[in-house]
Amino acid sequence: MLDKIRSPWMDEDLEAFADTVRRFCKEFVEPHDLQWREDHQSGREVWRKAGELGLILPDVPEEYSGSGGTPAHAAVVVRELGYAGNTGFGQGISHIVGHYLMAYGTEAQKLSWLPRIASGEVITSIAMTEPGTGSDLQGVRTKAEKRGDGYVINGAKTFITNGQLCDVVIVVAKTDTTQGAKGISLFIVDVNNPGFRRGKVLDKIGQDGGDTSEMFFDDCVVPADCLLGGQEGQGFFQLMGQLPYERAQIAISAAAAMERAFVLTLDYARERRAFGKPILEFQNTRFVLAEVKATALASRAFVDHIVQEWIEGRLDASLASMGKFWLTERQGEVIDKCLQLFGGYGYMLEYPIARMYADARVQRIYGGTNEIQRELVGRSL
Repeated sequence: MLDKIRSPWMDEDLEAFADTVRRFCKEFVEPHDLQWREDHQSGREVWRKAGELGLILPDVPEEYSGSGGTPAHAAVVVRELGYAGNTGFGQGISHIVGHYLMAYGTEAQKLSWLPRIASGEVITSIAMTEPGTGSDLQGVRTKAEKRGDGYVINGAKTFITNGQLCDVVIVVAKTDTTQGAKGISLFIVDVNNPGFRRGKVLDKIGQDGGDTSEMFFDDCVVPADCLLGGQEGQGFFQLMGQLPYERAQIAISAAAAMERAFVLTLDYARERRAFGKPILEFQNTRFVLAEVKATALASRAFVDHIVQEWIEGRLDASLASMGKFWLTERQGEVIDKCLQLFGGYGYMLEYPIARMYADARVQRIYGGTNEIQRELVGRSL
């Protein structure tokens, strides 16, 4: 079985850490999945527990209240949450925001935000996408105008994960509308700032346990020290520097979901009987599961390569994009094949495979659509 195969980048310490994450998922994530889906968001208590266990910023240095681990620790968290089928607890966004702060923030910004993010006290979001712009980050229309000792932000954002729960949001805005990519800046916006307004929670076809919202900035006034890194015009380059890690995490979660789909379906095929025998005894069932297992194993190998490059500091945009589009597409194919073996029950949301099917679809869209990922890889040829 795939759970008997240890990734080459794993060691005993990471195995122990994985056990901690697995227990966290069993005790604090999986039992609440259906309630979170009904509420369209998780509760804050799961964030605080994750903070206690060091799961939110596992690879951020201890001097900023992170767990002091490596990218391997971050990969373990993503893999275990992905295997558990979690789409409600948006830890990945806070991890990404933590890395924006670590890579580009001023020392004051790091000391102000990282400890509270690591503890789960502060929940974060990233406001990139706008109505009508999609993956075109250079086309953002949100503006940040310098006024006096601060900035005034105006614009609208959509599809924002953790949009209702968040305490702080990284906002992509134009500080110079004449400069294209060079006119983009990132701002750390406290949701208590005047002019910030949350829109409605968006009703999705999957991942309905996740808090996805609209956001509006109507003359939202922020102090100058909210500019990430303290220098205008760096936002696009900051985004491009961190997006490979976001895409790597999507790839890791896709591979983990495939493994879980295989295990769930194999167990079901052993128990479900048709025409007087378990459906696993039918040749078609065995052939489908053999193909699923091979795809899941190949996906694990691809992810292991991505994680190893991440650990060694060699993960580049092309590899991350390849992993993102190839693995999320395999995720959709594998879960579809598995759902078919459940028959009518596979269409019932009380079965995890049905929720996994709906949840998987957006993996090919967020983090940059798979069409954009192919274009990025094509440019590197």
